[in-house]
Amino acid sequence: MHRWNEFPPEQVANAKCNALAHQSNIKLLEADKQLPEKAENLGDSSGRSQFFVKLLVNRHCVWRAFRIMDGYQQELQTAIAAVRKAARVTQAVQKQITDDVLEKEDRSPVTIADYASQAVICHALKEAFPDDPIVGEEDAADLRGDDNAGFVDRILEELAAIGVATTADEVCSWIDHGNGKAGSRFWTLDPIDGTKGFLRGQQYAISLALIVDGELTVAALGCPNLPLAPADELSPGSLFFAVRGAGAYVFSIEDDAVSTDAATRVQTGAVVDWPDARLCESVESGHSSHSRSAQIAGSLGITKEPVRLDSQAKYAVVARGEADIYLRLPTRQAYQEKIWDHAGGALVVQEAGGTVSDINGKPLDFTQGHELKLNRGVVVSNGPLHNAVIQAVQAAGIS
Repeated sequence: MHRWNEFPPEQVANAKCNALAHQSNIKLLEADKQLPEKAENLGDSSGRSQFFVKLLVNRHCVWRAFRIMDGYQQELQTAIAAVRKAARVTQAVQKQITDDVLEKEDRSPVTIADYASQAVICHALKEAFPDDPIVGEEDAADLRGDDNAGFVDRILEELAAIGVATTADEVCSWIDHGNGKAGSRFWTLDPIDGTKGFLRGQQYAISLALIVDGELTVAALGCPNLPLAPADELSPGSLFFAVRGAGAYVFSIEDDAVSTDAATRVQTGAVVDWPDARLCESVESGHSSHSRSAQIAGSLGITKEPVRLDSQAKYAVVARGEADIYLRLPTRQAYQEKIWDHAGGALVVQEAGGTVSDINGKPLDFTQGHELKLNRGVVVSNGPLHNAVIQAVQAAGIS
């Protein structure tokens, strides 16, 4: 273990200041009370001076973030509340999945949860922003037939269990509200991203993002099975959120009483050496080529085993530094990525300090309707490694 006195005073000042600035749940006034003690531990006057300069810069960034968030406060709060409510219903359905269901390859639980999640979120957005279109993955056409009355009844039961009383017609109308068209301002929703992970009782995500004039602007990314404390599997699930220009944050997905003021800021890792880098990729090889990912990792000198998990939870682990690279490499020539599979996660990573592009290094273009028609594949990184990853992808002949 390294000791502080082994490093130059400037590096010590930077590290300790950053640790204080990003410490979870420390209010600004509480941090003020700690300044004399913290500053005394920084060594000489040079270290103390740099500490206070960095603290002032951090304070400016914090207040700037608050001002930016104020401009989209209603959108952010509505998105967070909707994703939390959708998480409650999806978690309840996931807990009912048995081994017998898996053996029969019965997809009905994820279908019920998918529709219920979209209904809850679309209802909340419709109430708050009636003029905003929602570009979602589902519509209610299949539910309206008599053959699927049982599905509708199950959806109504699950919604009632979380306090949402409604009718069959109403729930179908909520779901269909997510069948909108992209415009200058619209939301995009994936009510359950990672359906196979959901069925296995593993990772899935609820991804919601607001896009304004082609720019990712607000995101709420719910990861109900991703522990809030990475080292504690028993800790509650995570809800990541971001507003463009204001940073990315995380807090518990389970506690409605927790305000955004108590959230912890997340930042991508600072890894710059390939032996220290970690790749994450999809569990399902149909979503991204594992063999090509291994080829690229080898060419870069990445030696750590990849982290494999489903859904946009991969964006979340890059955002908080548990992985440094996420590759979604094309597996079919004609396939075009859907915006709801990336919008929420992309903004969270970008606001955490990372970089998101296609395999050619082009930013993802959200102005082309429900698909990323001008992009090919997706590359996500902590930021510093990005250009080298793109070069390795191109050197591998991936197109």
